[in-house]
Amino acid sequence: MRSFNRFATFFFAIVFASLLGCASTSKQEGTGEYVDDTVLTAKVKAEIFNEPSLKSAEINVETFKGVVQLSGFVNSREDINKAVRVARGVQGVVSVKNDMRLK
Repeated sequence: MRSFNRFATFFFAIVFASLLGCASTSKQEGTGEYVDDTVLTAKVKAEIFNEPSLKSAEINVETFKGVVQLSGFVNSREDINKAVRVARGVQGVVSVKNDMRLK
């Protein structure tokens, strides 16, 4: 019985340490948040790609904790505004940071 208690204590210590490794901080995402942000990035890229007036190859999308950052070079201010509107329209986007530049 004593060896079982040691094994159980060791097992729970390992599980607890593993869970702490997956926890998020203000500067680092947890595992679940990373997966959510990856899916959100893919959704935003798909919506921008489906917008015929935007050149999606020139717009970069990054996501951190639901905040989408758009960067790259576009032809007009209208394209910048359109890309921001499209990104904000995606479900799950908390906010959009615009770092796009005019050519």
